[in-house]
Amino acid sequence: MSDIGQTCAQKILEARPGTYRIGMILGSGLGSLAGEVEDAVRIPYTDLPGFPVSTVTSHSSEVVVGLLSGVPVAILSGRAHFYESGDPSVMRPALETLKGLGCEILLATNAAGSLREEVGPGSPMLISDHINWSGRNPLIGEESESRFLDMSTAYDADLRAAMHKVAGQTGEPLAEGVYMWFSGPSFETPAEIRMAKTLGADAVGMSTVPEVIMARFLGMKVAAMSIITNLGAGLQDHALSHDETKAVALTGTDRMKQLVRGFVKEVSND
Repeated sequence: MSDIGQTCAQKILEARPGTYRIGMILGSGLGSLAGEVEDAVRIPYTDLPGFPVSTVTSHSSEVVVGLLSGVPVAILSGRAHFYESGDPSVMRPALETLKGLGCEILLATNAAGSLREEVGPGSPMLISDHINWSGRNPLIGEESESRFLDMSTAYDADLRAAMHKVAGQTGEPLAEGVYMWFSGPSFETPAEIRMAKTLGADAVGMSTVPEVIMARFLGMKVAAMSIITNLGAGLQDHALSHDETKAVALTGTDRMKQLVRGFVKEVSND
């Protein structure tokens, strides 16, 4: 882990001492969950060396540490995307900071387009695996032998079981599927969506995969979820837009929040 991660973690711990086993990345539509953190300390990314600041309007840029459902959590409220800078490792300092805070578990969330009509807008989808269609990797340039990272269990089976258990307890339908990462920022074409379905993808999006790779490299267990905001290009009768992504993501927020709050409590008891 770099000195930047240690420095940022120390600054956060000076502001709010504690042990933070669970870290989160909040994507489009879920930023309001950070407002539910109790006894919270909020530190803007601009106050932390090496942290990226997102240029996407639906993403705030601050670290929030405190209690969610009574459990200590460290939240990255907002992310920077590959398409903003062309750097797949842009979130590395932020993830190293979570590791420096003691996080053993990362829960990443995003907004995604569904390739399955039965998993429509507003639905949560638990990610079981991913396809890195962009071909970019945050470990390019890493010199240590640990860059040859095993990704066969990228999305931890026990964490996924915990999320399904919470969904069963709350009566919340929870789909599970494979997420394909496109670089963005343009949306996929109908031909690309047909290809993605053929290759086994259930949802497509422009984030999360490089963060999962980096989190696994840092030794964290990972779970990830999407809020479905639309059907992929060619599967719905209107054009795709970021405005739709932001608006529809909010319709699934309450469902996702319920799952996340229950998940935090569930895994904190392990």
